[in-house]
Amino acid sequence: MPWFPDFVGAAELVRRQTRAEWAADPVGVYLDALMNGDVHALQNTWPGEVVVYDPHAGEVRGHRRLRQFVHRNQEWLAERHARTEQVAATLSDGRAVVELLARLRDGGRETVWPVAVVAESPDDRSVVFRTYCSQLPVDHRRHVRPPILPPADARPGDVVERYLAALRAGDTDAVVGTFATDGYVREPVEARVHRGADALRAYFEGCFSAGGGVDLQQCAITDDGTRCVLEYNCVGWGRNPVTPQAGLGVFERGHDGLLAAARLYDDIEAPPR
Repeated sequence: MPWFPDFVGAAELVRRQTRAEWAADPVGVYLDALMNGDVHALQNTWPGEVVVYDPHAGEVRGHRRLRQFVHRNQEWLAERHARTEQVAATLSDGRAVVELLARLRDGGRETVWPVAVVAESPDDRSVVFRTYCSQLPVDHRRHVRPPILPPADARPGDVVERYLAALRAGDTDAVVGTFATDGYVREPVEARVHRGADALRAYFEGCFSAGGGVDLQQCAITDDGTRCVLEYNCVGWGRNPVTPQAGLGVFERGHDGLLAAARLYDDIEAPPR
């Protein structure tokens, strides 16, 4: 009976369309799972493998561990009445990077928590999520986070490359000169902002007071022309040896070709002066 409706084919078509819609916003699906405690959308969208690199939980792999991880996060966020707002989204080279400001309430105090999430799909059935943030809002401590990614040869070029070179050299004048007049740096802890030449100079002089610059080993770059997202390993800071630590920076270009913003997501503590 060739006229009989193909219910199986229609169901598969709907499943594929729904999956395509979810896959168009992978970070949104992931964040919804963390807020709601439901992993079904994650597993339906990527029936292959879902891997999470989380600053607190470490590497999460496998459906059972994923369910446990999502459930624990949902409870923790609910206890703190978490609210999130999106700061920016950068898509390029098969990656999606979403920056968030989470607002947590613990007792009578509200904490602003900057968080960045990277989603990368090695194939159409699997996905990897890498989250970058400070752990101070979680347990009031900084943690040494080992590298997630190996170094890569990719270079951002333009003003971002000049910023990284000046940062590595510990050159305050050069690094401040990469920012626009109203440009700012936002720290990973409580979203502290340093805006304008005077505030930037004071901030970087403090960064370089340990006897030298900050060496960021470049690992992965996601660049849409306006924002350059750099996943890095901090491998040097001043004169003191540094245990390599993973982090992420978002460098937003202004209309004049200088940096309008540098937003940092890591748990790296400056060495003693």
